[in-house]
Amino acid sequence: MLFFRSPPPSPDACPVCGGTEFDLRPVLGTELIAAWQLSSEEAGYINRQQGHLCLACRANLRTRTLAAALTEHFGFSGTLKAFCASRRARALRLLELNEAGALSPWLSTLRRHTLARYPEVDMQALPYTDGRWDVVLHSDVLEHVADPLLALRECRRVLAPGGVLLYTIPIVHGRLSHGRQGLSPSYHGAPGGEQADMLVHTEYGADFWLQPVAAGFRKIGLFTLGGPEAIAVVCEK
Repeated sequence: MLFFRSPPPSPDACPVCGGTEFDLRPVLGTELIAAWQLSSEEAGYINRQQGHLCLACRANLRTRTLAAALTEHFGFSGTLKAFCASRRARALRLLELNEAGALSPWLSTLRRHTLARYPEVDMQALPYTDGRWDVVLHSDVLEHVADPLLALRECRRVLAPGGVLLYTIPIVHGRLSHGRQGLSPSYHGAPGGEQADMLVHTEYGADFWLQPVAAGFRKIGLFTLGGPEAIAVVCEK
């Protein structure tokens, strides 16, 4: 089942910390725009996704969307900061795969939180028993994994029944997803930072939701803060 979720209107407050001052700092370089063959409109919304920052906690739009998706999933009305201090959150077994930006300082306060950094911990072969976690969360990591479908299947395997996977990926909505095998290497991050874990294996398009379907999730939702640049994927086991 594919469905959409939207939070209560709160356009003036950061869902991570409650801050109310923001700034836009474009992050896409000309080389990446050319490699992805982005239109000016596409470059604009990806810059907003990655570079529209809360000045209080430095959360960009994609991580603010992920924070709001997490709190809304558990029916919590308030910031991620407040949620992580709640009894409900403290009981969660939560696996964070790579630091989810400005969410990490708050998630790390949870007693049953684990941070596993990719590629040191292989998302394609997670070292955890079946059903170990209530929540698995990652932000803009999946596109760097050689076999993202296998990684999603692993995320599902380690979730407890009724558990939830929440994640973000960069999406170019006017095209279909495709792998970069056989193409010149493309890296995310600042120019000159061509590290192996920043290599892009998949460029995601409008059919991005097919992968969690193929991975076996029984319910797949899209949570949005508005606009194509602010989407989190919510998958329930």
